[in-house]
Amino acid sequence: MSLPQSVVSPPATPVVDAAAFLAQAAQHIGARRVLTQPADTAAFQQDWRGRYQGQALAVLQPGNTAEVAAVVALCAAHGVAVVPQGGNTGLTGGAVALPGRPAVLLNLSRLNRIRTVDPANNTLTAEAGCVLATVREAAASAGRQFPLLLGSVGSCQVGGLVSTNAGGTGVLRYGNMRQLVLGLEVVLPDGQVWNGLRALRKDNAGYDLKQLFIGAEGTLGVITAAVLALHPPLRQSASAGVGLASVQAAVDLLRLLQDHLGERIEAFEILSRSQVHLVQTQVPGLCSPLAASHPYLLLVEVAAPDAGWDAGAALEAALGHALEAGLAEDAALATDLAKAQRLWDLRHHISEANKRAGFTVSNDTSVPVGRLPEFIAQVTAQLEGEVPGITVCHAGHIGDGNIHVIGVLAREVYATPEACEAAAAQVNRIVHEASVALGGSISAEHGIGLMHVARLERSKPALDLALMRQLKAAFDPAGVMNPGKIFRE
Repeated sequence: MSLPQSVVSPPATPVVDAAAFLAQAAQHIGARRVLTQPADTAAFQQDWRGRYQGQALAVLQPGNTAEVAAVVALCAAHGVAVVPQGGNTGLTGGAVALPGRPAVLLNLSRLNRIRTVDPANNTLTAEAGCVLATVREAAASAGRQFPLLLGSVGSCQVGGLVSTNAGGTGVLRYGNMRQLVLGLEVVLPDGQVWNGLRALRKDNAGYDLKQLFIGAEGTLGVITAAVLALHPPLRQSASAGVGLASVQAAVDLLRLLQDHLGERIEAFEILSRSQVHLVQTQVPGLCSPLAASHPYLLLVEVAAPDAGWDAGAALEAALGHALEAGLAEDAALATDLAKAQRLWDLRHHISEANKRAGFTVSNDTSVPVGRLPEFIAQVTAQLEGEVPGITVCHAGHIGDGNIHVIGVLAREVYATPEACEAAAAQVNRIVHEASVALGGSISAEHGIGLMHVARLERSKPALDLALMRQLKAAFDPAGVMNPGKIFRE
């Protein structure tokens, strides 16, 4: 099978009468939902890390699916690009409007209703603008749980989580967002509404179309609602901090705990000594649960829905075996919920701490779990040897092979944006080349966005890229949906 290298031709830049176009948009969503003044749009135009500055004609704030469809159809008719945006917490610039082409930011925060909760079917239908914390609260109110959890729980939104196939700390047990989505409602690039809100776990009636939109970063359509899979509530849980000498010890400890605890492992996260230090110094009130410093701090949580199981005793016994086997140097069990929360606050404040400490280059690579020790050793030595003024940190989901290699660049060394960007390119090249060489991916959960377009081209086989471009052309022949993300504009 032979496919062309590119089937998406960059469209000619249309000439748009901005005032007339926005007046038409206002007829669909109301004039006060069309934001054009810099004071009103500034927070939407810049990405969370402050690396990308967008140049959208306006920020549009539709309030329901019908309004989204009307706006998208209007944009298609005028050749105006549509950049979907949720909580603007993404880390790769995926919700920023590129300069050079008329575009609008379609902010979905007003689509914030929980439409239905069905405890019997273990499902919840939420609109794209629902904040993750709201979804989790709605599930808990119905005696269920939605297990996805990440640091931006109070601001990230369902549409963005689906569009980036978000991961978080529970992937080891529950999978990525893809495994938690049963159905979708999507506005297509021409304004049609595809209703795929089916709450089925078994449906082999043709292609599973929803999978194409999960992780597509808004390049194939605008997600407006999702049917999410719920799970039984966890009635017993326990957390601990474990001091480790190496990444290899963490890999070995994972296997030991899996042998003892099976699928009750809720989360298994690692922080390097350098990362623990940055969190402790940048976020007041947070500290390691261990008396001494160790090369790595492992955070582990076990949980189960059965009330008769003693999570604390089971975790304590398993960690006892780890200490006896020499896999762990020290361990501290969180004896109550407050201590467990403080323990996990170390993990959830990493992005905030690193942003305060300096210019941050955070990679989102994954490799097979067994190759993690080799990967971490290789990239750490290379980064520390080749990039002056860098603090190398490791943090993340060691249980699923997704450790974030983070370079925090000293502001006194990298004083200009140009110096920061040059160093970031060097850091990314080192980390991505090592990951791909070990059978890994350059993006495990954050997506491609603007940041990794060129690296995707270098890391993916030509046929993979050709197939993806053909999908893009089939859904969006005019190229209006989030241009410049995943593929070059």
